[in-house]
Amino acid sequence: MAPLIVFLLLIICIILITVKTINVVPQAHAFVIERFGAYFCTWGTGLHIKIPFIDKISKIVSLKEQVVDFPPQPVITKDNVTMQIDTVVYFQITDPKLYTYGVEKPLSAIENLTATTLRNIIGDLELDHTLTSRDVINTKIRVILDEATDAWGIKVNRVELKNILPPREIQDAMEKQMKAERERRAKILEAEGEKRSEILIAEGHKEAAILNAEAIKEAKIRESEGEAKAILSIQKAYADSLKLLNEANPGNRVIALKSLEAFEKAANGKATKIIIPSDIQSLAGLTASIKELFDNKNLSENQ
Repeated sequence: MAPLIVFLLLIICIILITVKTINVVPQAHAFVIERFGAYFCTWGTGLHIKIPFIDKISKIVSLKEQVVDFPPQPVITKDNVTMQIDTVVYFQITDPKLYTYGVEKPLSAIENLTATTLRNIIGDLELDHTLTSRDVINTKIRVILDEATDAWGIKVNRVELKNILPPREIQDAMEKQMKAERERRAKILEAEGEKRSEILIAEGHKEAAILNAEAIKEAKIRESEGEAKAILSIQKAYADSLKLLNEANPGNRVIALKSLEAFEKAANGKATKIIIPSDIQSLAGLTASIKELFDNKNLSENQ
């Protein structure tokens, strides 16, 4: 019975040792293996067999990108303003061996390096420049950290300044400044709106005056055109009458009679002096003699 129990125990030990020697490395991970206390190799994703009592898994490393939010750090600007700035670092382990043996407590080392780098950069900037230059500061810190952590098997992908907290009195002054700036912009916008409104009104008056002037001009043009057409019609009628008169071959008496009609129109005018042609004068005398003869004849008949 005793040999059977020993045999069973031996089988169980062998099974346990076999299970312990088979290791599966999951995706995005790496195992650092030591043999007799010294670095031997790095296992990647897949199935691996470890020699019992000889090989040892020194460290299990995640190859995923990691995010570390460091607590606020006090920094002093070039114009002697103390601020609290907390940073967020995005990094990824690229060499598990260097990460395991390069530095003791890598995250603590990155935090301290970030704090000292941030103090050096902010110390060369004034407060206003610090608040408006986040991208520049982020880039500078990332470059410095990336170069320093290469020896630790770490690649720094991004660095972000999460919060920049100046002293309370500085915040109050900034808020007052922003309020004054907003009020100034509001007044400028209001003035520009009034200016634009006045310009539109003036342009409306101008366009109305132009349209009115064009209407008056158009009316005068049409009136002038009407008068010109009337004059042309009269002149044409007169020319037609002269043409008909010439075609009728009038005698001297008809011509003289037309002259008397023209003389009558001229006499009704406002002229103070009228020059009468000689032929019209003779005709006028003849007319007067005829009129006198008829008057004498009528007088004798009455007697």
